[in-house]
Parts: sequence; structure tokens; C-alpha cells
Amino acid sequence: MSFLRSLLFSTPLIFLATIVMWTCSVACSLFDPTGHAQHRMAVIWGRILLAVSLIRVRVEGLDKLDPTANYVFVANHSSLMDIPAMLSSLPYQFRFFAKKGLYRIPFLGWHLKRAGHLPVDRSNARNSLRSMSEGARIVAERGVSVLLFPEGGRSPHGLRDFKEGAAYIAIKSGVPLVPVAIVGMRPLLPMGSIHIRAGAVTVRIADPISTKNLHLSDRAPITQQLHTEIAEMLQQV
Repeated sequence: MSFLRSLLFSTPLIFLATIVMWTCSVACSLFDPTGHAQHRMAVIWGRILLAVSLIRVRVEGLDKLDPTANYVFVANHSSLMDIPAMLSSLPYQFRFFAKKGLYRIPFLGWHLKRAGHLPVDRSNARNSLRSMSEGARIVAERGVSVLLFPEGGRSPHGLRDFKEGAAYIAIKSGVPLVPVAIVGMRPLLPMGSIHIRAGAVTVRIADPISTKNLHLSDRAPITQQLHTEIAEMLQQV
């Protein structure tokens, strides 16, 4: 029954919502070069996807954040539904880094480009560093936050080592890092599966980590701190 519900109800509605909301997003971009309206469209899209998938998201720790501040959010990544969960949980204007290949997908790619999200070419270290520098500039100059999944992609199990891009952006832009744990999403939509299961997910937010007085040479220890805090939050009941 769960598989049929996913196949006949959730999946078709997800495709329909994606086409409709991403079309609205592209239309909004004609009048809003900041990307703010497109982000609001993305939030609505994320909430629709969670609703039609019967996935309930509870947020813990939002009170630890300053609603007027900008942050570099760092989260674990195990499922395609992680992004809808983050969009529905964080009441901030944020941009994220997406694999370069996603920009070639109709509707999704158009939205990513026009909303101001950043492509990452993981096969080229120089291009990847250029993307990180652009992310730091966006945070510092545009007054928006960014979201990174520092594992470098979805993880089928466990928590992989983190790349140092998030620490680089936060230190260079002078804003705090915020560790976020998405707990319980992997069983609902595992990597490689199209069967979306109903269930509950918790998004746990830790205390912001200040980057004041840090230097780019501090990337490694601060990245390890992020990994440790997210791993601990994933283990909490």
C-alpha cells in the first residue's frame, strides 16, 4: 500500500508541483533580480513536496539563531528530500551549492541559475575554489545566508568526512557556521530509491560557531568540529 501510494499519488504530484512552482519561480525572476521571490517559491515547493509525501518535519533549536543575522548552514545529506526539509525549516533567505549537472535539468536548472544558487564543479579544484569565493562574496555583499552539504553529495549510510568549503566561506565572509542535523530522512527516501515512505523527520540546529578572529588556516579544525556536532545530533533520540 505504501509503495502504491508513493507511485500513484506522491510521485506524480511531486513532478507536477516542481513544474508549476519552478515555472512561477522563473517568471518571478523577471521582476526580482535579487532571488528573494524565487526563494519564497522554493519554500512553497518544499512544503508541498513534504505534504504530498506525508513527511512531517519538526524543527529543534531555531531559537538559537538571530533572525536578523546571516549564516553558513551546514547539514548532513542522505536523501533527495533533504532540500525540501531545509527549505521548510529555515526562515532565512539562503542560497545553496548544487552540482553543475543539475543546471542542465529543465525547470530545476532554470530556477537554480536565476535564483542565484551556485554551481559546483567537483571535478575541477580551481573552479570549486572559485565557487567558494563567490559564496563568501554573496554572504558578505548581498546579506543572504548559504547552505552547504559538506559530504560532497548524498551518503547511502553513515556520515562521511566533510570538505572544508563551508569553513572557507564562513571565515572569509566573517559569519557564523551553523551545524544542522537532518534526522530520520534516509529511511523515508534512501539514496537510489523512488519509494517515498511517510514518516517524521527532525531538523536539529546547534549553537552557531563564531568565525571571528579565525583565519583560513583554521579550516581543518573548524570542519572537524562541524562533523563532530552533527554526528552527535544524529545520535540523539
